[in-house]
Amino acid sequence: MMEYLSRKLRTEFFAVALLCFLVVSLVGATSTGFHATDPGVQEGLPNAGSPFSTLTGSELDLFKAGKDAFQEAEGVGDGLGPRFNLDGCAACHAAPDVGGTSPAVNPQVAVATAFGADNSVPFFVTRDGPVREARFKYNYNNRTKTRDGGVHALFVISHRVDTTGDASGCNIQQEDYQAQAKRRNLIFRIPTPVFGAGLIEQIPDDAITGNYAVDRLRKAMLGIFGHPNFNGNDGTIARFGWKAQNKSLLLFSGEAYNVEMGISNELFQQERDETLNCQFASTPNDITNTDGGTGDNTLSDVEKFSAFMRFLAPPAPSLTTPGGAPSIANGRALFTSVGCAYCHTPTFTTGKSNIAALSNQQVNLYSDLLLHRMGSTLADDILQGQAGPDEFRTAPLWGLGQRIFFLHDGRTSDLLEAIGMHSSSSSEANGVIRNFSRLSEAQKQDLLNFLRSL
Repeated sequence: MMEYLSRKLRTEFFAVALLCFLVVSLVGATSTGFHATDPGVQEGLPNAGSPFSTLTGSELDLFKAGKDAFQEAEGVGDGLGPRFNLDGCAACHAAPDVGGTSPAVNPQVAVATAFGADNSVPFFVTRDGPVREARFKYNYNNRTKTRDGGVHALFVISHRVDTTGDASGCNIQQEDYQAQAKRRNLIFRIPTPVFGAGLIEQIPDDAITGNYAVDRLRKAMLGIFGHPNFNGNDGTIARFGWKAQNKSLLLFSGEAYNVEMGISNELFQQERDETLNCQFASTPNDITNTDGGTGDNTLSDVEKFSAFMRFLAPPAPSLTTPGGAPSIANGRALFTSVGCAYCHTPTFTTGKSNIAALSNQQVNLYSDLLLHRMGSTLADDILQGQAGPDEFRTAPLWGLGQRIFFLHDGRTSDLLEAIGMHSSSSSEANGVIRNFSRLSEAQKQDLLNFLRSL
């Protein structure tokens, strides 16, 4: 009898021990199981920032002159302000090289109090966060609510005294961003990279509309539609900016000079703030230099900016991403099969151009340049041209491997999170994100590795 009980106890003990082992093993496998993660910013030298290798000598000279102007820091005497976000193009477009997007260390923190200015740094601007501009969705006047949508510059030149001018007599105040935030009236944008912008400018409208028609039924089955943002006057397709609101690089340059630095120019002649005691340069601040002689000395800054961007080569893809070439190749195939490529069109071809470097060239931008509804999670409630409250231009993905911040407002630095945020109520990306979510973790990792190789 005792021997029977002993044998039974031993059997039950081993059964319980085996069960505990299986439970522990299962928990361990779950807790240590593989999950796809963003491989992070590519290390090493920038794979962007160079001019096209096929530029003529005069084109290369113009590129260099444009880059010098793009990198110049503006001062009070140059027309900076009265309201501004930063004091130079390259301060915003800095990573991974000149012409890119937000750097790892935000220069807006330092410029707020540079040269004695007494600006406070808004709560949404941080040292390790993205360069941001602020827009208000609505105006509230006398209990009425009207559409706004414009940029409200973060800083003022009040009391700033730099090497170019003395604004100690300027006393205008910053906007009240806390009040706008409490009203849920405040949204942000980060700089868009301008690498390869000259190629984008030369893509024919017919190519964009023709691509829109390709696989239209399959796109519709996934809920993908989209449309161009047409230029209001001539009906051609605009293609620059987060909502494709700008038609050309020259317009893009002139608007940014006025909006981001407060420098009026031949495209935007009036000051955004005409307070008399805050004007220290003739209006417009930047014009064609009729006494400049010949060559680039005659050109205005906005023309130089546009030339720099036009001659700036696109980023080169990398094969050094974790996972190597096999993972990248599989990720590229998955990018197409789940439907990402329906919006992020891998390739266009430019038309015939009088600039040989831009003529009949392949453009591997990974964008259809159309507006798409991105749903409630990403909606900014801003209207620009035909772009609605939750519509954005498909962001080009070339150079993504070395980008630090993602989405229009830089809300995340995690590529996987950025992908997930494409899915929300009314988003055209919902079907594609469902397909992505059904992939194995290893497949997701391959797709992420591919994206970080661009």
